[in-house]
Amino acid sequence: MASHIGKLPIAIPAGVDIEIDGNDIVVKGPKGEMSYVLPTGVTVKIEDNALFVGVMSADRAASAKHGLSRSLLASYIEGVSKGFEKKLEIVGTGYRVVAKGPALEFSLGYSHTITVEPPEGITFTVENATHLTVAGIDKQLVGEVAARIRKLRAPEPYKGKGIKYVGEYIRRKAGKAGK
Repeated sequence: MASHIGKLPIAIPAGVDIEIDGNDIVVKGPKGEMSYVLPTGVTVKIEDNALFVGVMSADRAASAKHGLSRSLLASYIEGVSKGFEKKLEIVGTGYRVVAKGPALEFSLGYSHTITVEPPEGITFTVENATHLTVAGIDKQLVGEVAARIRKLRAPEPYKGKGIKYVGEYIRRKAGKAGK
């Protein structure tokens, strides 16, 4: 039993080079380079400008690693060719963000400002005082950094104030009922 996702071929766009050395795979593209170590029981081959991920045995653990490896390699290829980004929006009176070099400085209603430094491979872009973008080639790292920024002041359900993803719906609650 092979993974349904693992069976799908991964198209290799122009400008992306893939080097396979045993279980080590290096994906190079215009935006950068990422490497992956294949788990045991999973194989990779390149045919007709596409990457195929195979599995050696039919047990459940190998099938799970098959689909995981295919998904990770697909995101690596997309990351080095196009990159990933998450857009965040700040809602609330007086809440804002300012770029201080590569870092961000947030004013979120606390008695102090909060400074966030970008990890290696992540860039911040501030469109205006209430909109920012987290970008990079590693999908997991972009999502993690965006989630950490959102957690600084998560949106609250009564007025919707806080940091949210662009397009995220905040479920609202009714406030206190008056007499």
